[in-house]
Formats: sequence, structure tokens, C-alpha cells
Amino acid sequence: MNELKVTEHIANSDKALFSFELLPPLKGQDFTAIQKAIDPLIEFDPAFINITYHQQEVVYDTLDNGLMKKRTVRKRPGTVGISAAIKYRYGIPVVPHIICGGFTREETENALIDLNFLGIKNLLVVRGDPPMGMKTFVPEPEGNAHSLDLVQQISALNNGKYLEDDIKNFRSTDFCIGVAGYPEKHSESPNLESDLHFLKKKVEAGAEYIVTQMFFDSQKYIDFVKNCRAKGIDVPIIPGLKPITTRNQMISLPQTFHVDLPEMLVKEMLKCKTNAEIRVVGIEWAIQQSKELLEFGVPGLHFYTMGKSDNIRKIAEAVFI
Repeated sequence: MNELKVTEHIANSDKALFSFELLPPLKGQDFTAIQKAIDPLIEFDPAFINITYHQQEVVYDTLDNGLMKKRTVRKRPGTVGISAAIKYRYGIPVVPHIICGGFTREETENALIDLNFLGIKNLLVVRGDPPMGMKTFVPEPEGNAHSLDLVQQISALNNGKYLEDDIKNFRSTDFCIGVAGYPEKHSESPNLESDLHFLKKKVEAGAEYIVTQMFFDSQKYIDFVKNCRAKGIDVPIIPGLKPITTRNQMISLPQTFHVDLPEMLVKEMLKCKTNAEIRVVGIEWAIQQSKELLEFGVPGLHFYTMGKSDNIRKIAEAVFI
């Protein structure tokens, strides 16, 4: 099954694309959870579906003697398998995330070879966050330290250059590489200028499109695009949107993703007495954002579902029908 690249979808479409991101099911769950998230959104003709990749986490078990035992677990394995299942069950292009954390360069190459065998052509390359409880990202020994390193490794494969120099009868891959963009800058960047500098380097290394981190003020995306264009970054920039669903997210989203919540949005949420009311506010805000962005002329709207799609469906009904 031949699939279009994200960039081909954008080039071939006369309207903004609809896409969304899913989490792999927790270990022990099956494909049913994924189906429940995808099925309500099929009628909106998603151009592609992103599947996140999660590195292993460190957990501590309390032993009978009171001591703590450290072990590592991967709570959401299966990104490659889930990507293949979606591709072949739904016929929709999938975009698995490729991350630095928890993988050596050889393990990354092997994962890319698996994806290539499966006919998966689209990737989103991100460094990944530090493991839970750690403030600093530490790459694996012989691993990639930055997303730029990952882009360079994938671009090398696209040019037939593997880690082992003596490979014979090699075949080049043909991945379409996407990277993340941060309208409010990455939390570890000293300033937006530095962020744009390295974003441009990723594009120069082979990145063909950008998907942004969530934001709640459309003007920040518009300014980000204008700043990118002024720097010579001319690839498509797809805005990423996350409708707020709970009161707790007023605190957790700014802390976790280092984004600002507009004063008007916070005021509306503070009027709410329940999370159900908060959810309605989040949907209405995302609809308004979507309309503003479509008016600006975005190549598509990409939604972060966090595994739930009923609110994304309501937004799509208001925007794409």
C-alpha cells in the first residue's frame, strides 16, 4: 500500500488538511482503544495520524524489607506495530514519532528499517523529554543527543548511508521528515532567536515540514510563521492545537509544555463549576482558534487528542463541514 507523504498531501490539497495525534495504548490494552479514538473522526478524512513514541521510565518498587528496588518499564510500547495496524486497517498515512531518548543510533536505524519495510514514509522527529523525575535530558551511550542529529541520521539513510560502511547492495530509504516547532520557544532555548537558528539547521539537514507545539493564542503562531519565513525557513508549518478538558490543565499545561494561556480563556474557565463545563469552553476556544488559523491560510490543523476524540469531533464538525 503506497502512501502519500505529508508534503504531497499539502501540495495536492486545495484546502487545509485535518490530522491528529494519538498515544499508543498502555501495556496490556489492545487495538480497541485506538479504534475508539479514530472511528469518530474518519468522516473528516484525516490526511494522516501521528503516533507518539515513549521512552522507558524509571519506577521504584518497595521490597518486603522496606528497601527500594529500581527498575525500568516502557508503559506505552508498540508505536511501530500500532502505526502499521492503522495504515493497513484504515488506509490512512501514519506518522510515527522518532525520538532520541532511550535509543542508540543502531537501534534507531533498525527501527527505521522496520518502518521502511512496512511502507511507512512519514516521520516526526523529536528529541523527547527527560525521563520523569529528571530535569536534564541525557542521551543513551552511542545515541543521538539532539533532534538535529536524528534528522541527519535519517537524511543519511535517505541517501543510502548506513552506520556500517561496508554494507553492500544497499537501498536508500525515502522518508518524509517532520520536526517540531515552538511558537513560544522550546523551554530549554535561551530565546526565540536561538530556537529559530536550530530549526533552520534541521530544515537544511532534511526536514520537510514542521508541526508546532500547542498554543492558545493564534497570533503567536502567526508571528512564529512570519519569523520563520524571515529566517529563510520555507517548509510548511502545521499548527498543533489542544482543546483544554479539565480545570487541572490550567496549571499542568503551562508547567509541562511551557505555554501561556490567554487571560480571556482563563477567565472563562474560572467561571466553570465542573470539568464538563471546562470541556465546553475548551471546544469553543479551539473552534475559534481553528477559524482564525484557517483565515490566515494554514496548510492544515493538527489536533492533540491525548487518546480521546469526542471533543475533537465537535471541533471538526464546526470547522471542516
